[in-house]
Amino acid sequence: MQQPHLLVVDDHHEIRELLQRFFIQHNYRVSVAKDGKEMKHCLSHAKIDLIVLDLMLPGEDGLTLCRDLRATSNIPIVMLTAMGDEMDKIIGLEMGADDYLAKPFNPRELLARIKAVLRRVNSLSTPISEIDKYHFAQWCLDIHKRELTDNKGVMVVLSSAEFDLLRVFIDHPQRVLSRDQLLDLSKGRDGGVYDRAIDTLISRLRKKLERDAKHPELIKTIWGGGYQFTCEVKHDT
Repeated sequence: MQQPHLLVVDDHHEIRELLQRFFIQHNYRVSVAKDGKEMKHCLSHAKIDLIVLDLMLPGEDGLTLCRDLRATSNIPIVMLTAMGDEMDKIIGLEMGADDYLAKPFNPRELLARIKAVLRRVNSLSTPISEIDKYHFAQWCLDIHKRELTDNKGVMVVLSSAEFDLLRVFIDHPQRVLSRDQLLDLSKGRDGGVYDRAIDTLISRLRKKLERDAKHPELIKTIWGGGYQFTCEVKHDT
């Protein structure tokens, strides 16, 4: 099986070289880019399995690139930044990043997070004999393609973390699930995801699923309990 292809986007030449050598030593294929323009060029010429994206870039910054990428793609993104403030982590997750690591970092920790994100992406690969599509409200979730479409056939792009969380809700309709349960069921703890990130992911899903994200009907907050997916779920096999 071909090894995953990583794209490292960082304006520091030394970091790009360090990570490229390190990941190659661990049997990954690696491309590098110093800014958004080179990143887009790489994405148009190769199949990339995960992007390591620096927050502080010349020209378009990492948050802008992450947001724009999420409008068209669900490629996993691990974001890097020199800033360690929790608010920056939340903003990065809101833009669609799958995980987040502050500089300076140990390359081994970054590799562990990359493996965890790729594991989450691959863990829900469903055998042909199992459920293919789920239907709820006006939505259809295709498990094989990892695609969410509305009743008019318009596709909404989900990050891997959003997909995993939505899959948990679909598998447990009408149940009240705590943040800890959501973290465990979505395998969020594999990537060091903290419970505040669940709230951020819920907010992102509501913006994509709900008619009015400020007054959610599909994903209800249960005070003192957690969250409840209120939809009736049907499926195709």
